[in-house]
Amino acid sequence: MATATRAGKNDLDRDTRDLYAALNDLVRLYQFRDRDTICCHDISVTQCYALQSLARGGAMTLTALANDLMLDKSTASRVVETLERKGYVRRATHPEDARAMSIEMTPRGRGLCQRIERELIEEERGIMARLDPEVRRAAIGVVRDLARLAASRVGRTAPCCGPGADCG
Repeated sequence: MATATRAGKNDLDRDTRDLYAALNDLVRLYQFRDRDTICCHDISVTQCYALQSLARGGAMTLTALANDLMLDKSTASRVVETLERKGYVRRATHPEDARAMSIEMTPRGRGLCQRIERELIEEERGIMARLDPEVRRAAIGVVRDLARLAASRVGRTAPCCGPGADCG
C-alpha cells in the first residue's frame, strides 16, 4: 500500500509540475497575444480589462473596479482617468451615495470592448477548429475548473461563469 501511495504522490508531483509549465507557457503566450491585439486599439491590456469588468458587472465604484482588477485604488484611478480622457468611460454621482462616484462605460467604450473581443474570439476560433469537438468541450471545462479553483484559493470568484459572459 505504501508503494501505491508513493507512486500516486509521484504522479501528482509530476502532473503538478507539468501543469505549472503548461499554464506558464499558455499565460505568457496569451499575454503577448492580448497585448499585440489590444494595444492596436489605443488602450493598454489593463485598460481593456477595466472595460471588460465594466461590461460584465455594469457601472461600479472605483473601489469595486480596483478589487475586480486586483489593483490598488490609485492604479485603478489612473486607468479610469485615461479611459475617461479617451471617451471610453464616464464618472457620475453614484445613485445610492452622493459622496461616491460611479464609473460606467460609454457607448464608445462598449463598442471598443466588443470589437476587441470579436478579434480575440476569432483568433480562438482558429485554435478551436483544430480540436475535436469532445476535446474542445473537455478543455473548456478543465480551464473553467482551474479558474474557479485558483480564484477560490485567493478568496475570489472566477469572473467568467460560462457561455455568454462577454462585452455585450
